[in-house]
Amino acid sequence: MLPSVVIALAYFCDLIFADPYRIPHPVQGIGVLINAAERLQGRLLLAKKAFGVWSNLTVLVLIFCLSLVMANLHWLVEMYLLYTCLATRSLYNEGAKVRRILNQGDMALARKELSYLVSRDTAAMDQAQITRSAMETISENTVDGITAPLFYMCLGALVSPWLPGASLAFAMTYKAINTFDSMWGYKNERYLELGWFSARLDDWANWLPARLTGAVLLPLSALVLRYDWRSAWRIFWRDRLNHASPNSAHPEAAVAGALGVQLGGATSYFGQLHDKPTIGDNNKPFTTELINKNLNLMLVCSLLSLGGVLLVLIIVSRV
Repeated sequence: MLPSVVIALAYFCDLIFADPYRIPHPVQGIGVLINAAERLQGRLLLAKKAFGVWSNLTVLVLIFCLSLVMANLHWLVEMYLLYTCLATRSLYNEGAKVRRILNQGDMALARKELSYLVSRDTAAMDQAQITRSAMETISENTVDGITAPLFYMCLGALVSPWLPGASLAFAMTYKAINTFDSMWGYKNERYLELGWFSARLDDWANWLPARLTGAVLLPLSALVLRYDWRSAWRIFWRDRLNHASPNSAHPEAAVAGALGVQLGGATSYFGQLHDKPTIGDNNKPFTTELINKNLNLMLVCSLLSLGGVLLVLIIVSRV
């Protein structure tokens, strides 16, 4: 079956069913491999940084090769595994859940639900802080969970005539990079050196998808939804570097501009208050309706991403 068709089917499976919680998820398997690699530390005579590089490359090559094999078993296997690389529906559901709980006025439950989505301290957050945090994680994960996986599916599909199954191999390897960063990419004593390469690799993998999302896809989404697409474009270019991460502020800046809010600012992580640079202009208060608008932006962005992928593959197939 054509890679473009398999990718489209995978996208709509994700949109309809969300993450398959009752079925073992491939990312869980990747996590098992990463934990197994960490247990090897100390047995190999390597410095922490060198061990981190070795672990990343070993697991990533294994995931890449295994994905090629799985993709060539049957197109249904490939479609299912591609579907697990996407998170449009799950991200929408989690954001909508926080919004619904806030509307019900249950602040304690809202803080608890948010704590499953972010690494920051949520225990003392008020309604505005919860809303801002939800919007920041939705915006950032629009890249990690949607546009970047679709980007690598497309890249793999372009080389699949010479390397059958590359669409899945590229996407699943990206998810492995992302998982390494989520498990090892902490700046603490345990992972500062061990996870250095994981964090850098994730930055490199997201470099182009983050910029395409912030500069093109989100302003176009704002235009479709009749939000302020001009401000999305303007704030993107002004504030896209206002973050410790080289990529996170790109989608956040476009969303902040489109919705007229200011993201960033004082945020508590593991008991320490960090004064993060601000992103956007403080034109509107943080109401729960803004979460809904952010989710609408994310949904349209995902559809435009899929459309862009299919358009590229159709054009290339006719050249």
